[in-house]
Amino acid sequence: MDKILTNLGLCNRARGLVSGEEIVCEYLASAKVKYVFLASDASEGSKKKIINKAKYYNVEVYEGYSSLELSSAIGKVGRMVIGITNENFLKILKK
Repeated sequence: MDKILTNLGLCNRARGLVSGEEIVCEYLASAKVKYVFLASDASEGSKKKIINKAKYYNVEVYEGYSSLELSSAIGKVGRMVIGITNENFLKILKK
């Protein structure tokens, strides 16, 4: 597992992220999500919805990991979308 995925696990344990399409969309709308990880194997409909919403709220989206990698990193099954809510973890993830 690479450094970013390891740090995603830490961020999850520190409650610095949210996961799941609907909750990430809600948090984007309330300006609580600072960065989005979108699974590369997410459906086209999900990708379009998340990317458009993130673009509207000026939030960067990264699509470099599969759903299996993202799910394994945070210890939850079937996660396609992860929203980072903690600014300090975002700084660590972007290094």
